Amino acid sequence: MNYAETLDYLFQKLPMFSRIGAAAFKKDLTNTLRLCEALGNPQQQFKSIHIAGTNGKGSTSHMIAAILQTAGYKTGLYTSPHLKDFRERIKIDGKMCSEDFVIDFTKRIQPLIDVIEPSFFEITVAMAFDYFAKEKVDVAVIEVGLGGRLDSTNVIIPELSIITNIGWDHMNMLGNSLPEIAGEKAGIIKPGIPVVIGEVLAETRPVFEKAAVQSPISYAQEKRYVANWEYTHHQLQIEVAEKATDEHHHYSLDLPGIYQTQNLLTVLEATHQLHSMGWRTDTAIVQKALPHVKQFTGLHGRWELVHENPAVILDVGHNVDGMQQIIRQLELSSYHHLHIVIGMVKDKDVHAVLQLLPKHATYYFTQAQIPRALEAFQLKEKASAYDLHGDHFFDVNRALKNALSHSHKEDLVLVCGSVFVVAEVSL
Repeated sequence: MNYAETLDYLFQKLPMFSRIGAAAFKKDLTNTLRLCEALGNPQQQFKSIHIAGTNGKGSTSHMIAAILQTAGYKTGLYTSPHLKDFRERIKIDGKMCSEDFVIDFTKRIQPLIDVIEPSFFEITVAMAFDYFAKEKVDVAVIEVGLGGRLDSTNVIIPELSIITNIGWDHMNMLGNSLPEIAGEKAGIIKPGIPVVIGEVLAETRPVFEKAAVQSPISYAQEKRYVANWEYTHHQLQIEVAEKATDEHHHYSLDLPGIYQTQNLLTVLEATHQLHSMGWRTDTAIVQKALPHVKQFTGLHGRWELVHENPAVILDVGHNVDGMQQIIRQLELSSYHHLHIVIGMVKDKDVHAVLQLLPKHATYYFTQAQIPRALEAFQLKEKASAYDLHGDHFFDVNRALKNALSHSHKEDLVLVCGSVFVVAEVSL
């Protein structure tokens, strides 16, 4: 198989969460362990940092990877899903793995695929671990796909575990209460391995305390606070104060979403913990890395400006917590009129998201080209119940083109609602 044929095989043969949803989620680690065993247990051959959470784990993973790269470490990064290219999931020092590696790996593992019938995600996790081991990375930043306890990535013993926050998402698989969801995320906590919790709630704290009874635990929001911030020249300028000493440090961040201020506090506590273990992650390294996260790691879709006059912003926020952060960002933004291109998937809490959206905007309801997508017309119908009005389009770029044709230079066009909608944008 060539590269295109290999991808077609991986996408079509294997159960893929982005296409079919919960049916692709394997509720145990058996397949991942069998794949890793067949590959010589590559997950045991490199150091790692494991990151879970409802929102912010992607941004946090990329920031930490950028910091480790800046410190001179050969740094692997495994994230999901991808936006444009499958190989975005598996990078070393910001460079995607080669097409030849994907072809070779798939060919090697194909006999076992036929026997155990793994999911798409299980295969990509094994592929990443094999790549990082073969390339002898110094450390790999591993982002959880879904949950934590039963996620395929949870076969590693990391240097540090990080849980960014707990919110409402994937309740059909993770539980119908925040403590239940926290319990699944807390499944990445390992005995004796330090864990950093980004945001904690009164009802989730006991869950983390119980899971970390044998592990050093620290809460990022109890260590530092954001003393001041401003958005200038498409960057965040953030002043952070240490609670214990009142020492202040300044950081420039090229991820301009205001929600990154909370992610930054998580990153700072994580790098503090790593530094105490002997890693080169001191304040000067962090300050040097953060203005270049997108350049160093290739992160996209986080309040990303892709067009000016009018401004077109892409944001992958797609659940209640993510949308609340987008609304907060909109309240801080200046524009003449707001246009929102939005598409969602069927298994999200669509009504909870729609009721958050501003009524003064003009809407362009659309859908990504995946089976999980909620049909644009259905989304439009659901939105009308919340006094949100606009046309529907069965193609993301047609929706965006229509929004641009109805926009003035001072307007703002926001594309959001699904990672897969953002992925299909071509400007």
